[in-house]
Amino acid sequence: MPLPPEPVLRAAVRWLERLPAIGQRRCRVLFTTHPDFSDLTPTQYDAAYGWLSEAGLLEDAQTPGSIAERVFEATLKSLPWFQDADVLVQSPGELPDDALRASEVIGLSTSEAFRQLHALWGKVDLAQRARIGAAGERALVELLRKSTNAHVEHVSQHSDAYGYDIDVRTDDNTCLHLEIKASLRRHRLVLFLSRHEYETMLNDQAWQLVAVRLTADFKAEAVCSIPTSWIKGNAPHDHGLSGRWDSCRLTIPSDQVQSGIPRLLPLLNGHASPMLDGSTDW
Repeated sequence: MPLPPEPVLRAAVRWLERLPAIGQRRCRVLFTTHPDFSDLTPTQYDAAYGWLSEAGLLEDAQTPGSIAERVFEATLKSLPWFQDADVLVQSPGELPDDALRASEVIGLSTSEAFRQLHALWGKVDLAQRARIGAAGERALVELLRKSTNAHVEHVSQHSDAYGYDIDVRTDDNTCLHLEIKASLRRHRLVLFLSRHEYETMLNDQAWQLVAVRLTADFKAEAVCSIPTSWIKGNAPHDHGLSGRWDSCRLTIPSDQVQSGIPRLLPLLNGHASPMLDGSTDW
């Protein structure tokens, strides 16, 4: 959904301000006949109504709260840099021009726009990470079951208490405990590790962190492993009894990415996916 022109954003705010009270037909008459609204054209009002519909804002037009913030949220989601906002925009002064223009038209200050951006990014990112993570686990389970004769159990479907997602086990009890992280990004690998997952890693020799890169339709296209030694050296440390970290974000450098799952190699069968044996580069 492209970023609407500034007149269309102004018209969108006017629609949401008046729709709950007088409805669509009376709004349209008001906008096209009253001189107070003649600074915008009927075409711009129509375009704004269409954009509000596409953004889902007409469905909750009765929702209490700031109209400006709701319109700004919908605007932000259409911006191509939004998915990387956590890295690109660290302060109000780093807001890109398109976000600044939109916030000015809508009536938000720079500081309000910055707060809104990061609140929305956090909410969207959390939901997106959950969807991508679940898809990555399913995709890897499918690859493993086709590529090894070992027993593959998707243990995180039963409980989060294990500290890993997939158990791979042979009849002689050789095992790997795989913690799976998934991403849609090609050139930036950022993973979130919980304290429980980290402590499981410290006490479980079979634990391995694995990343799965997915296509836009959630199909696996590459698999890599991250060395435990690197995680130990880069995870946070508690500095006193009164503070404790519960989750951390790790940006994995390219030289620490190992294509495939090297520890799985002895268990692969003749039909193994090249994504698992390291033949496919990350």
